[in-house]
Amino acid sequence: MDEELKCPVCGSLFKDPILLPCSHNVCLACARNIIVQTPEGETPPHNRASNSDYDYLDMDKMSMYSETDSGYGSYTPCLKSPNGVRVFPPTLVHRHCSITCPLCHRSVSLDERGLRGFPRNRLLEAIVSRYQQSRSANVKCQLCDRNPVDATVMCEQCDVFYCTPCQQRCHPSRGPLAKHRLVPPTQSPVAGGQQMPTATLRKQGTCADHDTVNFSMYCINCKTPVCMKCLEGGKHGSHDVKPLAAMWKQHKCQLSQALNGVSDKAKDAKEFLVQLKNMLQQIQENGVEFEACLVAQCDALIEALTRQKAKLLTKVTKEREYKLKVVRDQITHCTMKLRQTTGMMEYCLEVIKENDPSGFLQISDALIKRVTSSQDQWVKGALEPKVGPEFDLTLNTDPLLQTIIQLDFVQSKVESANVPPAPLLQLEKCCTRNNSATLAWRVSVSPSNPIEGYVLELDDGNGGQYREVYVGKETVCTVDGLHFNSSYNARVKAYNSTGVGPYSKTVVLKTSDVAWFTFDPASAHRDIVLTNENQTVSCNSYDDRVVLGTAAFSKGVHYWELMVDRYDNHPDPAFGVARINTMKDMMLGKDDKAWAMYVDNNRSWFMHNNSHTNRAEGGISKGATVGILLDLNKHTVTFFINKQQHGPVAFENLEGVFMPAVSINRNVQVTLLTGMEVPKNFKQQ
Repeated sequence: MDEELKCPVCGSLFKDPILLPCSHNVCLACARNIIVQTPEGETPPHNRASNSDYDYLDMDKMSMYSETDSGYGSYTPCLKSPNGVRVFPPTLVHRHCSITCPLCHRSVSLDERGLRGFPRNRLLEAIVSRYQQSRSANVKCQLCDRNPVDATVMCEQCDVFYCTPCQQRCHPSRGPLAKHRLVPPTQSPVAGGQQMPTATLRKQGTCADHDTVNFSMYCINCKTPVCMKCLEGGKHGSHDVKPLAAMWKQHKCQLSQALNGVSDKAKDAKEFLVQLKNMLQQIQENGVEFEACLVAQCDALIEALTRQKAKLLTKVTKEREYKLKVVRDQITHCTMKLRQTTGMMEYCLEVIKENDPSGFLQISDALIKRVTSSQDQWVKGALEPKVGPEFDLTLNTDPLLQTIIQLDFVQSKVESANVPPAPLLQLEKCCTRNNSATLAWRVSVSPSNPIEGYVLELDDGNGGQYREVYVGKETVCTVDGLHFNSSYNARVKAYNSTGVGPYSKTVVLKTSDVAWFTFDPASAHRDIVLTNENQTVSCNSYDDRVVLGTAAFSKGVHYWELMVDRYDNHPDPAFGVARINTMKDMMLGKDDKAWAMYVDNNRSWFMHNNSHTNRAEGGISKGATVGILLDLNKHTVTFFINKQQHGPVAFENLEGVFMPAVSINRNVQVTLLTGMEVPKNFKQQ
């Protein structure tokens, strides 16, 4: 309560407080210090603006009379009060003066009565007196280390009681403490050595306009006590008034009722503070416990990883020892056989040196048999290592590493109740065709918040990291352009305004081992004619025109064939692969976006970027087959004419995405054959 009893100007307990129109209080002496002179004819700001906002208007006019351009008159910084409110040196109060409340900054003009026009707040003065008396009873010095003695003074700014030695030592009346106000512990007048009761200190209220007349009525309009003389001929004569005692009881009743509501709120606030303080302790304890649990869980993971590491190292050690034993045994066996062979060779050389024919012939047959037998011992594979230096052990840590990276806390119970559940993959609807995969899913239980969409993720076909391939509201999705002969892991999750739900179970989808495709009418030149369900191609032009296949390859080994249905006048059709943006109105291979072999009835050439290489004998005719083997692992293309291999050829820049391609004119018609295995007679050079 002490903050309610301190003056906002001097920071000390109120002394002779007066009540301003804004219902705030200041000491009478402090009020004299904050009076501001106003120009004649000017009115204070609150009379020019609304009472609700207290805006200060026309400050530039008032600042003409201010030394500091503040709009409030001349400040004196050396007289700054302890609580930060600037005060003014005492001046003579005259007619054109105003006073500004230091709390709400509302200004009011003084009339001819000056500060006497503001009522004394005797109630506040009595409360301050009681407060001082309650604190002055047997007050001890608050700075004595041992055996505190009675306090002799109290600093109203520091709110500390001092004995004389402590005051001289800790609170000297000089320097920055010189402006602090030191008062006795009790300021109550005494009679006969005993404190007088508080009730005897009060004075009955007298009218400010009629000093000798006590208040007896209350003006409802002005909301202030008045005397009978004010009613008889004063400004309150026509106002609505009521007896002072009745209004006193009525306002006391209203204040008590308002205090009851505030008291309930204060009680709730105290209980809430107790709850928050208890929560602090609980948070601290739960945090320590949770940290310990987290450390234990991570340590368990590390321990499990360490145990698995030891097992894997044991396997590597066994594999190494096995390889070393096999190689050592092979070295021993080979060394022994080599020693025997070397000894026999040296003996045979000595026998050859002999000049006795009969003696030589006696042993030559046996030596020839021994040499032949020794040569047979070095059969194919005897001089090849039984094991290689490489270890046929592959440790795939990508899934585990991805799991560790995604390791995080699960959502809270409240959030987890609102996020979507894990979708259920409908395996009967999930399938693959060629290098495309179709997935379908559903949600068994709808969350409280509606689902906004789904996220479908696939790995790279080698068990690597997942990547998003679809985000949207549909529950069926087809993903094209996958690698042939690859296994993809797929999963899906749902999301809404609350957050992202958990992943579904993972489904494995395997693409086709071989490619099935047709010619693509969308990318073909307009002179190209496709029939037989886009598997047979012919042309209406004498110039070469290009058509691509519907499959796209970026990885692996792929093989397909083209059968020559018609071959007239010895044209030069070209077969190979190309990027999707290759030129369609010239022979395949003349630009830098196609790799091809063009062939006539006698010879063939490889061509890329209009460069002709690797001429070979052997051409085509009606009924011939041309095979193309694309190896994107080694970046080579091999051609087969009637099963006879041409190549492989390592073309430049054979990296990226490629499509089967053919260029023909009107003298040629070919049919595409797909879904074929690599020829068994294929030789990788």
